Amino acid sequence: MKILILGAGRVGESVAESLVSERNDITVIDTDPARLRALQDRLDLRGVVGNGIQPSVLRDAGIEDTDMLISCAPQDETNLVACKVAKDRFNVQTTIARVRSPEFQDGSPMLGKDGFGVDKVICPEQSLTAYIRKLIEYPEALQVLEFAQGLVSLIAVRAVAGGPLVRHSLAEIPKLVPGIEMRIVAIYRQDTVLGQLDGDTGIEPGDEVFVLAATANIDAVLGALRARDQPVRRLMIAGGGKVGLRLARQVNDSCQVKIIEPVRVRCEYLATELPSDVLVLQGDSTDEDLLSDENVDQMDLFVALTSDDEDNIMSCLLAKRLGAKRVLAVINRRAYADLVQGTQIDIAISPSHTVIGELLAYVRRGDVEAVHSLRRGAAEALEAIVRGDRKSCRMAGRRIDEVGLPKGAQVGAIVRGLHRSDGSEAGADARPEVIIAHHDTVIQTHDHVIVFVPRKRMMREVEKLFQVSATFMF
Repeated sequence: MKILILGAGRVGESVAESLVSERNDITVIDTDPARLRALQDRLDLRGVVGNGIQPSVLRDAGIEDTDMLISCAPQDETNLVACKVAKDRFNVQTTIARVRSPEFQDGSPMLGKDGFGVDKVICPEQSLTAYIRKLIEYPEALQVLEFAQGLVSLIAVRAVAGGPLVRHSLAEIPKLVPGIEMRIVAIYRQDTVLGQLDGDTGIEPGDEVFVLAATANIDAVLGALRARDQPVRRLMIAGGGKVGLRLARQVNDSCQVKIIEPVRVRCEYLATELPSDVLVLQGDSTDEDLLSDENVDQMDLFVALTSDDEDNIMSCLLAKRLGAKRVLAVINRRAYADLVQGTQIDIAISPSHTVIGELLAYVRRGDVEAVHSLRRGAAEALEAIVRGDRKSCRMAGRRIDEVGLPKGAQVGAIVRGLHRSDGSEAGADARPEVIIAHHDTVIQTHDHVIVFVPRKRMMREVEKLFQVSATFMF
């Protein structure tokens, strides 16, 4: 696919890195020549210097035969105008804009054909906030991702000695946790994914286990792999930026929240925007005396959300040493995130990877509903709808063990009933069925199938399984 990316900042760079690795034809536009040179030296892509809202610059970048424009410049106005020009002037098929303002949401008439011509809006701050909220809701988890309109969840959890499933084989799961349907789709041991899982595969303490289950069963699944943590009732946030403000607003009803922000003017703004029971503190989150005075040892969760990776790492390490039960750091540099994940820092999040999946759903071939990037981009989970029949689609009408999945990839769950027999979406009164997959489960047309792919290079093979032959008529 030929993709044009406007903006070589943190989001644009991460998007380019992810898409280049899949052999897409990538061109990046930015006004900073030095930034583009650095990107070209590291990645196999083309850079064009200029203002991406100007038709002449877009033409130089090859927009006339581009399949997709991803506009992630710093300013909302730039991204909206670039999509408008791309759609109206050059008839680009798919336009995606990074937009921070809550005034512009998917489905808004202002973004439609008669508006700015934006097919999909991404907001990294909103995505990151939602991601962290899930981890607050399930404090034992390393990652919680939803599929099929929230009916199915994929959770990553570190197994701890004493959990009912720990030091047992996968074949023993039905006996150890009867009545709870789940599918373990991957186990990472010392950062290496185990090979093909079978009934003899065991779960050891320290393993990072990826499990698919009905969302209603998440609590039981977590309890099967480790002792349940206390709910997060006391939360300290380092950094009062956009994400810090969004998070404090959303969890204030369930948590006692403290925010540490170094800039006085920003503190005053936070105090006016947040309820009076949220404590806003001016100070440095790496100040040991400040953290001690504010009882960081009583915090259920310490979250570092500043724009400085080093400060986030140091403040989390300090908070952990002072007694915080759990710490989470937002880290922009992927090398840093890989380095600190699973050490004294319980969870390290790369903001760009929280939005990569939203973009990949448009890049993937087939009728893809959702894609989630896992383990900082190394693996993926894909939700796609099966179209066609046994003669035109390799997925339809076959048992899972007949499909021909690449080694290591697994169908974890199927949701049936989200679409009617004619392919249209089922109504609000529909009762979809969540089916935890087994080797002999038969996949039907219109099923939502959720596949775990341990290595991104396998994704092309998985996509082909969902593609319908040219003879099939929708």
